[in-house]
Amino acid sequence: MSFFVSKLVGGLLAPGTILLLLLLGAFLWQRRRPLLSRSLLGLSLLFVAALSLLPLGRWLIWPLETRFPAATERHLEQVDGIILLGGAINADESFLTGQPALNDAGDRITRFVTLARQYPNAKLVWTGGSASVWGTREYSEATYAQTLFAQLGIPAERIIFERESRNTWENALLSQKLVRPQPGETWLLLTSAWHMPRSVGIFRKVGWNVVPYSVDYLGADPHAYAKFEAQRELYTISVAAKEWVGLISYHLLGRTDAWFPAPQAPDKTNKD
Repeated sequence: MSFFVSKLVGGLLAPGTILLLLLLGAFLWQRRRPLLSRSLLGLSLLFVAALSLLPLGRWLIWPLETRFPAATERHLEQVDGIILLGGAINADESFLTGQPALNDAGDRITRFVTLARQYPNAKLVWTGGSASVWGTREYSEATYAQTLFAQLGIPAERIIFERESRNTWENALLSQKLVRPQPGETWLLLTSAWHMPRSVGIFRKVGWNVVPYSVDYLGADPHAYAKFEAQRELYTISVAAKEWVGLISYHLLGRTDAWFPAPQAPDKTNKD
């Protein structure tokens, strides 16, 4: 039930949904409450203008993307395993076209393949089924990920596929049960930079200390102005808002180890 509630609340709180509700309210109240209608319309126009002139999305997402330092070679002296969180494959489009289709998080896939070749002895884990409320096995990301990795030269038998998870909490819990990481092992966690704080907090909560390996940055230059990219800012705001709400709700549910997970001291990493 919590999975369906989270999807519903996330959809209602999306900036695009809020903008649509403001415009709808302005239309519905134009006869009975003209002052209210004009106020709602004014708020809508102000929001669109702010999207065009200010980097609102980048302001919101920048703290998320910079919470953990970018991956460097010093993190990778020893790698026992690499975990890739699902979310980079458009399962619906893949189902319709019959071939794997990547979305805006495709950097996760390309970096995973690079790391798999760089560390041929590391265990590889893909975790992610269907995040759709009406998802089925046919629409599972894992199905198309297996095909895609084979096309990219990574044989399926080398990758451990966790196919049942629907969200990041289940990613961590089910992957841990599947691979049973041992104390002292170094596991890389590969996901989008904006998703890393919540992901690391969840993995720590289940007792799995991972080394963050961030990709897919959306923030770019948070100090840039007047780029007139309202559509991009709206998308970035939606992503950031979902993550901030996720950080709060997941911690309230006891699924992360902190409100805003941060890097651990070097002497604590992978020693639990």
